[in-house]
Amino acid sequence: MAHDSSSDSGPASDQAPVNISFRKATGSKWPVVLIHGWCGDHSFMAEQFSHYAPADHTVVTLDLRGHGKSDKPDLPYTMQAFADDIALLMADLQIRRPILIGHGMGGIVAFEVGMRYPHLAAATVMLDSAAVLPDSKTARITELLEALRADDYRETLRDYAEDLLFLPSDDPIRKERLLDAMTATPQHVMLSCLEQLQTYDPAAHGTELSVPCLYLATREPCPSAEMARFEAVAPHMIYGKTVGSGHFCQLEIPNQVNTMVDRFLTVALR
Repeated sequence: MAHDSSSDSGPASDQAPVNISFRKATGSKWPVVLIHGWCGDHSFMAEQFSHYAPADHTVVTLDLRGHGKSDKPDLPYTMQAFADDIALLMADLQIRRPILIGHGMGGIVAFEVGMRYPHLAAATVMLDSAAVLPDSKTARITELLEALRADDYRETLRDYAEDLLFLPSDDPIRKERLLDAMTATPQHVMLSCLEQLQTYDPAAHGTELSVPCLYLATREPCPSAEMARFEAVAPHMIYGKTVGSGHFCQLEIPNQVNTMVDRFLTVALR
């Protein structure tokens, strides 16, 4: 049975406490934590919740701080703060060794949890996550940040997403729903998250990721991550590529994504 709730994350990275909205289903199998991406909310991981909860997994899907129904303070939105929120939420819910499945920015948060709390995560899954921005995308992000500071930031975000995050074959109704949700994100959250993503360095910890990791890329017009540089900090990562979807593969082709993740977990957690 699933239920919605919220939890006070406590201080994260020396920041003020925030309430984190989440949904939880209780089961007897390995726990799964679902983490949405930039300007999303827990509904962006709905197909994974619907896959794992009926299969008797304990599943937690949440709204990251600044998103959905969680608190939206005017503070820096760092990957470290997101990771700390999740670690504290898992402690509050008494969930041990979950599988972390993150989409986009959520995959970077899952990676950050694995680096900061290697005892907490059993495995990490990154779905088209810009862990190391390619040079071709860095300049575009700088331009996007400047444009998002203007009053028409919602239109700017919509144009950017339509241009780079979707394929012509993606479902148009779903696309509009996702764009509406993304553009509802507060401007200060959009900007801070994107600033942090632009400067995020997965090698800053000085160590390698010690938990099993799967990275699934998609067929976006511009690749999300420069994998050769990311592999230096996740040398045991398993890499895969989806077929027939843009950035939002977890919703566009859920059966394909879930099957690939399930096979990875079967091997990684054996």
